[in-house]
Amino acid sequence: MKKYTIKDIAQLAGVSKGTVDRVIHNRGKVSETALKKVNNILKEIDYQPNIIAQSLKKNKSCHLCILMPDPAIDPYWTPCLEGIEEAYNEFSPFGATVEHIYFNPFISDSFVKQSQLALKPNFDGVLLAPLFQKESITFINECDKIKKPYFLFNNDLKNADSQKFVGQDLFQSGRIGAKLVHATLKDNAEVAIIHIDEVFKNATHMQEKEKGFRSYFSELKDHNFTINTYKLKHRNANNLKKTIKYFIDTHPEISGFFATNSKIHLLAALLNKNRKDTCVVGYDLLPENIQFLKSGVIDYLIHQNPKRQAYLGVAFLADYLLFNKVIPNKNLIPIDIVNSENYMGYLK
Repeated sequence: MKKYTIKDIAQLAGVSKGTVDRVIHNRGKVSETALKKVNNILKEIDYQPNIIAQSLKKNKSCHLCILMPDPAIDPYWTPCLEGIEEAYNEFSPFGATVEHIYFNPFISDSFVKQSQLALKPNFDGVLLAPLFQKESITFINECDKIKKPYFLFNNDLKNADSQKFVGQDLFQSGRIGAKLVHATLKDNAEVAIIHIDEVFKNATHMQEKEKGFRSYFSELKDHNFTINTYKLKHRNANNLKKTIKYFIDTHPEISGFFATNSKIHLLAALLNKNRKDTCVVGYDLLPENIQFLKSGVIDYLIHQNPKRQAYLGVAFLADYLLFNKVIPNKNLIPIDIVNSENYMGYLK
């Protein structure tokens, strides 16, 4: 496909190069006749401006804030750093810089405090992992007031107005978890939806997964599965271990386990390997989870690909700020099912 220069367009339209330049960049006065001639040619040749070159000429830059949970507290977020670094390396030649602001993923007050730093005027845009529903909605409302662009990743805010999001359909991932349990276990099975070590009432990501899981079984005809929800939480790690052990010991009838976050390894470590006819489904390729996947205690892991989510979040935000690209509101990535036979393909 031929690349047309301003000179080529001027010749085709029968006008000067200066006139073409003024039309393309919407600057200066142009007669109605000349404007019509140039626009007709632009439409005919399907002219696409070089947005990268335009950005470099304008010397545009953007300083991005990454507002996310501290990976030192929750290792699920560690791969996000790789994705962010990858995107930074790609966009830094065009003027993009990034700065991390971490919050404690288990303390909403920590998010509130750290989010105030992200509102500072030196940040041109914010990439946010909105773990806390109420507090995150308050934050993005503040962003809207001061016209600060933002992008959400990992978790969508269902009760907020339309916003830019990259991640998975969490409701659908819950349905996939239910499908795996249903396909593995026999009828009359007792199934546990388990929320481990998080504040459920303010965690929409876990709520959506449970809704999806339950919706799958609600649509089945004549199934004999019993489904109950359990919240296993304790501030002290040793006491959490005791809480999980007590849950397992007092519920020998449960054969299906669906954990809504990456902490399925805490349950798998205490689950009797000799417990027959079980199906254990969790999330994320943490080394601890992979260990129990390999040994057969965990049957399936749903891969949320946090690295890819973070990379795309930075890339979309940089594209919007640097090159004025139009980004769709919802950007969904595939939901991958990982088992003991294919996990190697997902590791470095």
